[in-house]
Amino acid sequence: MDSIEVYIEKNLSEKRRRHTYGVVETAKKLAKKYGCDEKKAETAALYHDMFRSTPAAVLNMYVKQLGLSQDYLDNANLAHGPIAAKIMERDYGIVDPDILNAVRYHTTGRAGMSLLEKVIYLADAIEPQREYPGVDEIRQTAEVSLDQACLLSMERSITYIEERGLFLHENTIKARNDLNRREN
Repeated sequence: MDSIEVYIEKNLSEKRRRHTYGVVETAKKLAKKYGCDEKKAETAALYHDMFRSTPAAVLNMYVKQLGLSQDYLDNANLAHGPIAAKIMERDYGIVDPDILNAVRYHTTGRAGMSLLEKVIYLADAIEPQREYPGVDEIRQTAEVSLDQACLLSMERSITYIEERGLFLHENTIKARNDLNRREN
Protein backbone atom coordinates (compact mmCIF):
# COMPACT_ATOMS: atom_id res chain seq x y z
CA MET A 1 0.00 0.00 0.00
CA ASP A 2 2.93 2.34 0.66
CA SER A 3 3.83 2.71 -3.02
CA ILE A 4 0.36 3.92 -3.98
CA GLU A 5 0.40 6.41 -1.13
CA VAL A 6 3.76 7.75 -2.37
CA TYR A 7 2.26 7.97 -5.87
CA ILE A 8 -0.76 9.87 -4.50
CA GLU A 9 1.45 12.35 -2.64
CA LYS A 10 3.66 12.98 -5.69
CA ASN A 11 1.07 13.01 -8.46
CA LEU A 12 -2.28 14.22 -7.15
CA SER A 13 -3.32 17.76 -6.28
CA GLU A 14 -4.30 18.54 -2.70
CA LYS A 15 -7.98 18.54 -3.71
CA ARG A 16 -7.65 15.14 -5.46
CA ARG A 17 -5.75 13.70 -2.46
CA ARG A 18 -8.53 14.85 -0.09
CA HIS A 19 -11.09 13.28 -2.42
CA THR A 20 -9.13 10.01 -2.63
CA TYR A 21 -8.77 9.68 1.14
CA GLY A 22 -12.44 10.66 1.54
CA VAL A 23 -13.34 7.79 -0.80
CA VAL A 24 -11.09 5.46 1.23
CA GLU A 25 -12.87 6.30 4.49
CA THR A 26 -16.34 6.19 2.92
CA ALA A 27 -15.58 2.88 1.18
CA LYS A 28 -14.38 1.32 4.45
CA LYS A 29 -17.57 2.44 6.24
CA LEU A 30 -19.81 1.13 3.44
CA ALA A 31 -17.83 -2.12 3.29
CA LYS A 32 -18.26 -2.65 7.02
CA LYS A 33 -21.98 -1.82 6.87
CA TYR A 34 -22.73 -4.10 3.92
CA GLY A 35 -20.37 -7.01 4.66
CA CYS A 36 -17.72 -6.31 2.03
CA ASP A 37 -13.99 -6.96 2.49
CA GLU A 38 -12.71 -3.69 4.01
CA LYS A 39 -9.11 -4.23 2.88
CA LYS A 40 -10.20 -4.71 -0.74
CA ALA A 41 -12.38 -1.60 -0.47
CA GLU A 42 -9.43 0.40 0.88
CA THR A 43 -7.13 -0.84 -1.89
CA ALA A 44 -9.59 -0.07 -4.69
CA ALA A 45 -10.35 3.35 -3.21
CA LEU A 46 -6.66 4.28 -3.01
CA TYR A 47 -6.11 3.44 -6.68
CA HIS A 48 -9.44 4.58 -8.16
CA ASP A 49 -8.36 8.12 -9.22
CA MET A 50 -4.63 7.62 -9.71
CA PHE A 51 -4.92 8.88 -13.31
CA ARG A 52 -7.77 11.37 -12.86
CA SER A 53 -5.50 14.43 -13.06
CA THR A 54 -3.37 13.09 -15.90
CA PRO A 55 -3.31 15.28 -19.05
CA ALA A 56 -5.55 14.12 -21.92
CA ALA A 57 -2.63 13.52 -24.29
CA VAL A 58 -1.03 11.12 -21.79
CA LEU A 59 -4.34 9.36 -21.17
CA ASN A 60 -4.81 8.98 -24.93
CA MET A 61 -1.36 7.42 -25.17
CA TYR A 62 -2.31 4.92 -22.44
CA VAL A 63 -5.63 4.13 -24.16
CA LYS A 64 -3.74 3.20 -27.34
CA GLN A 65 -0.82 1.48 -25.59
CA LEU A 66 -3.09 -0.63 -23.35
CA GLY A 67 -5.51 -1.53 -26.17
CA LEU A 68 -8.55 0.10 -24.55
CA SER A 69 -11.75 1.13 -26.35
CA GLN A 70 -11.60 4.19 -28.58
CA ASP A 71 -14.55 5.51 -26.53
CA TYR A 72 -11.97 6.56 -23.95
CA LEU A 73 -9.98 8.84 -26.25
CA ASP A 74 -10.24 12.50 -25.20
CA ASN A 75 -12.47 11.55 -22.26
CA ALA A 76 -10.52 11.72 -19.00
CA ASN A 77 -13.63 11.07 -16.92
CA LEU A 78 -14.18 7.69 -18.59
CA ALA A 79 -10.55 6.74 -19.31
CA HIS A 80 -8.95 7.12 -15.89
CA GLY A 81 -10.60 4.05 -14.29
CA PRO A 82 -9.83 1.49 -17.02
CA ILE A 83 -6.28 2.84 -17.33
CA ALA A 84 -5.75 2.60 -13.56
CA ALA A 85 -7.01 -1.00 -13.53
CA LYS A 86 -4.54 -2.01 -16.27
CA ILE A 87 -1.63 -0.22 -14.55
CA MET A 88 -2.54 -1.73 -11.15
CA GLU A 89 -2.20 -5.16 -12.67
CA ARG A 90 0.86 -4.45 -14.81
CA ASP A 91 2.93 -2.26 -12.48
CA TYR A 92 1.62 -2.98 -8.97
CA GLY A 93 0.92 -6.71 -9.27
CA ILE A 94 -2.71 -6.44 -8.17
CA VAL A 95 -4.51 -9.33 -9.84
CA ASP A 96 -7.73 -9.66 -7.82
CA PRO A 97 -10.42 -9.26 -10.50
CA ASP A 98 -12.91 -7.78 -8.02
CA ILE A 99 -10.52 -4.98 -7.03
CA LEU A 100 -9.58 -4.34 -10.66
CA ASN A 101 -13.23 -4.21 -11.74
CA ALA A 102 -14.12 -1.89 -8.85
CA VAL A 103 -11.52 0.57 -10.14
CA ARG A 104 -12.29 -0.04 -13.84
CA TYR A 105 -16.02 0.64 -13.46
CA HIS A 106 -16.09 3.18 -10.62
CA THR A 107 -17.25 5.96 -12.96
CA THR A 108 -19.74 4.14 -15.17
CA GLY A 109 -20.85 1.13 -13.17
CA ARG A 110 -21.91 -1.93 -15.17
CA ALA A 111 -24.52 -4.67 -15.21
CA GLY A 112 -23.85 -7.34 -12.61
CA MET A 113 -21.78 -5.18 -10.29
CA SER A 114 -20.22 -6.99 -7.34
CA LEU A 115 -20.64 -5.77 -3.78
CA LEU A 116 -17.16 -4.22 -3.90
CA GLU A 117 -17.90 -2.49 -7.21
CA LYS A 118 -21.04 -0.93 -5.72
CA VAL A 119 -19.15 0.17 -2.60
CA ILE A 120 -16.46 1.95 -4.63
CA TYR A 121 -18.95 3.44 -7.11
CA LEU A 122 -21.00 4.85 -4.27
CA ALA A 123 -18.07 5.93 -2.08
CA ASP A 124 -16.76 7.97 -5.01
CA ALA A 125 -20.14 9.66 -5.38
CA ILE A 126 -20.84 10.47 -1.72
CA GLU A 127 -17.51 11.00 0.04
CA PRO A 128 -17.58 14.05 2.36
CA GLN A 129 -15.93 16.47 -0.12
CA ARG A 130 -18.68 15.92 -2.70
CA GLU A 131 -21.25 18.70 -2.91
CA TYR A 132 -23.86 18.65 -5.65
CA PRO A 133 -27.66 18.72 -5.83
CA GLY A 134 -29.05 15.46 -4.46
CA VAL A 135 -25.90 14.18 -2.73
CA ASP A 136 -27.50 14.35 0.72
CA GLU A 137 -30.42 12.22 -0.45
CA ILE A 138 -27.98 9.66 -1.88
CA ARG A 139 -26.02 9.67 1.41
CA GLN A 140 -29.23 9.10 3.39
CA THR A 141 -30.29 6.29 1.06
CA ALA A 142 -26.85 4.68 1.49
CA GLU A 143 -27.64 4.24 5.17
CA VAL A 144 -30.59 2.00 4.23
CA SER A 145 -29.81 0.34 0.88
CA LEU A 146 -26.59 0.12 -1.10
CA ASP A 147 -28.45 -0.83 -4.29
CA GLN A 148 -31.01 1.97 -3.96
CA ALA A 149 -28.24 4.51 -3.31
CA CYS A 150 -26.28 3.29 -6.37
CA LEU A 151 -29.45 3.47 -8.44
CA LEU A 152 -30.19 7.00 -7.24
CA SER A 153 -26.62 8.08 -8.01
CA MET A 154 -26.77 6.54 -11.49
CA GLU A 155 -30.09 8.24 -12.24
CA ARG A 156 -28.60 11.56 -11.18
CA SER A 157 -25.49 10.99 -13.33
CA ILE A 158 -27.54 10.01 -16.38
CA THR A 159 -29.69 13.13 -16.05
CA TYR A 160 -26.61 15.35 -15.57
CA ILE A 161 -24.83 13.89 -18.62
CA GLU A 162 -27.91 14.00 -20.86
CA GLU A 163 -28.75 17.60 -19.89
CA ARG A 164 -25.26 18.68 -20.93
CA GLY A 165 -25.17 16.65 -24.14
CA LEU A 166 -22.12 14.70 -23.01
CA PHE A 167 -21.18 11.13 -23.96
CA LEU A 168 -23.14 8.65 -21.85
CA HIS A 169 -21.39 5.30 -21.65
CA GLU A 170 -23.67 2.33 -22.25
CA ASN A 171 -22.35 0.67 -19.07
CA THR A 172 -24.16 3.25 -16.96
CA ILE A 173 -27.49 2.54 -18.66
CA LYS A 174 -26.91 -1.22 -18.33
CA ALA A 175 -25.96 -0.83 -14.65
CA ARG A 176 -29.07 1.22 -13.92
CA ASN A 177 -31.32 -1.21 -15.77
CA ASP A 178 -29.74 -4.18 -13.98
CA LEU A 179 -30.22 -2.58 -10.54
CA ASN A 180 -33.81 -1.67 -11.43
CA ARG A 181 -34.46 -5.28 -12.46
CA ARG A 182 -32.97 -6.60 -9.20
CA GLU A 183 -34.98 -4.18 -7.09
CA ASN A 184 -38.25 -5.18 -8.79
